[in-house]
Amino acid sequence: MSLPAEFHEIAKRVNNWGRWGADDEIGTLNLITDEVVREAAATVRSGRRVPLALPLKQDGVQSGMIPGRVNPLHAMVQINQELFGPGTVACSDDIVTMGLQAATHWDALTHVSHSGRIYNGRPATAVTPHGGAEFGGIDKARHVVSRGVLLDVARALGRDRLDGGHAVTPEDLEAAEDLAGTRVRAGDVALVRTGQIQVYLAGDREGYGYPSPGLSVRTPEWFHARDVAAVADDTLTFEIFPPEIEDLWLGVHALDLVEMGMLQGQNWNLEELSTACGETGRYAFLLSAMPEPFVGATGTPVAPVAVL
Repeated sequence: MSLPAEFHEIAKRVNNWGRWGADDEIGTLNLITDEVVREAAATVRSGRRVPLALPLKQDGVQSGMIPGRVNPLHAMVQINQELFGPGTVACSDDIVTMGLQAATHWDALTHVSHSGRIYNGRPATAVTPHGGAEFGGIDKARHVVSRGVLLDVARALGRDRLDGGHAVTPEDLEAAEDLAGTRVRAGDVALVRTGQIQVYLAGDREGYGYPSPGLSVRTPEWFHARDVAAVADDTLTFEIFPPEIEDLWLGVHALDLVEMGMLQGQNWNLEELSTACGETGRYAFLLSAMPEPFVGATGTPVAPVAVL
């Protein structure tokens, strides 16, 4: 089954292959310049820090819908062990096994492919069983510190949470800009709030995943036109799920990651941030969201923090 013509037409309009050179592996993160970071730092007023990550725990957001994407399995390997003899300082250590995309995370540009290609026209075979992503792995995305903008779509549409079948459109994003009183600009990281994370926080993992609100296949062109550096939202699937175009599964993933080379994040907890932005009337902030640099990985956990 081939991808529909509508997908390929959008792909041509958002394609960034070669824009930053044939060897580029970070895509739109190139838009986070020193000037962008200086301007982001200037948004800080109170110093209030708002964490945006879900806790890492065994009963996390994954419900088994995606095979192999296990929630964190935590175990102690030593407890109060006196390594250097009786009466010496004792140590406790632990380990964890988890899917790198299990909880709050970034997707690397190599997370998906289509038509045998990944970002910048490289062959999809650049992701191998043993080495992982030999090109465009998450370890190459080293500087995700920028101006963040909360696009609180749910609040902008007068709701606490969007319905499961709601596809977030460019018009919705513009309504959220109006609510924020600011415009998304080059180098920004856009955080799109649907309110869907509330379903998981209320204890319903199954209901959190399907059906899910999420970004429409029309939104990549909106982000491309504004030169956005990265996008994250508060859903399991990132995009509307099931898809709005029949049989176009993960079409937004393919447009963002493969064609545009734009990092995308999922399972971000934007609830406290929504409250903080509403209280202060400021929806732009300094965002620190550095990926854990797993070499060759196609995604990674992240513990982002917004500083207002």
